[in-house]
Amino acid sequence: MALSRTIVIAGAGIGGLTAALALAARGFRIVVLEKAERLEEVGAGLQLSPNASRVLVELGLTERLKARAVTPEAVSIMSARAGGELLRMPLGEAASARAGAPYWVVHRADLQSALAGAVADHPDIDLKLGATFEDVAPHAKGLTIVHRSGTIRRSDLASALIGADGIWSTVRQHLFPEVQPRFSGLIAWRGTLEAAQLPKDYAARRVQLWMGPNAHLVAYPIAGGRQINVVAVLPGTWNRPGWSTPGDPLEVMDAFAAPRWPPPARMMLAAVDSWRKWALFGVPDGCPWSKGPVALLGDAVHAMLPFAAQGAGMAIEDAAVLARHLSPDAESTKDIAAALTQYGRARQARVLRVQRTARQQGRIYHLGGPLAIARDLAIRALGPERMLARQDWIYSWRP
Repeated sequence: MALSRTIVIAGAGIGGLTAALALAARGFRIVVLEKAERLEEVGAGLQLSPNASRVLVELGLTERLKARAVTPEAVSIMSARAGGELLRMPLGEAASARAGAPYWVVHRADLQSALAGAVADHPDIDLKLGATFEDVAPHAKGLTIVHRSGTIRRSDLASALIGADGIWSTVRQHLFPEVQPRFSGLIAWRGTLEAAQLPKDYAARRVQLWMGPNAHLVAYPIAGGRQINVVAVLPGTWNRPGWSTPGDPLEVMDAFAAPRWPPPARMMLAAVDSWRKWALFGVPDGCPWSKGPVALLGDAVHAMLPFAAQGAGMAIEDAAVLARHLSPDAESTKDIAAALTQYGRARQARVLRVQRTARQQGRIYHLGGPLAIARDLAIRALGPERMLARQDWIYSWRP
């Protein structure tokens, strides 16, 4: 019996849906299992730098995204100590020309919706909502993958299983139960506000990064520029899993109190009506990527701190590299297993570098006192062009 051309993906997040489209383009039949009954508007805004947007463009997502994605003109690096902007790094046409792909900011739900629409239109992809992955059993003809929809258990025969089911991955738990997420000691508070609520300069199409003592703040336009996505990161002990726990606005305002934080930053925070908090966990460096014909992708294998704005980008890159390594002409499970091993090897060094960069940048953002003064002077001395050039190793990546 020929090896099945079916690949099962657990998880219909950004990484899972991108992988479904990339693998279907290679000639596979794809089954996506998603435990949620419907794809809802969860999460917050995302920055998609050219390394990620390039993959989405090549998958034909431009038309689906252009009405909702925003191309920011610049990143403004702001200092609470200095009271304003230190440096404005050009994006827009400058970043696109340099890297050969656009820099987008978009709400996670809008990106997921665009991906889900493309998946729904593809004849070789079957998205099963309300389907929970339960078990996988290897055999000579491939894998039997068991999943549950309500009280009904079903199974699929496949050549490979891809765990794209997030930081609390059930697939990873089956493969590597010793690998457990670790709490970073940081909490991200997120909310949105209408762009019309802010003065024109602060509602402009740019990403604002505010650095301050023991906390930082990121804000950028989403929803075609009509809204501003705000994320405030500060230390804390609350560490429940989840993306969307309601938070007390007074706790945020207290953490960003005057005089440590200047009026423009506090103005944005005060304009947010409703806050949601999200404890920042990460997967330890060096998590294995695959075992036999089962592999991990995205946060399931390398969930990282968001301080390089590359969490979604790395998952999208994973999907492209995975599709490049897997071939529908594989003749045995050994061929599939070998391809998945090569996929992991191709990704490990880059992802590890991004993970470490994110941790380092988080420490830099939160400096105070004399170290903050030195940081601000160094950033000003670097200048916008050299700052942009320092991102080339991330932005210019190609699968």
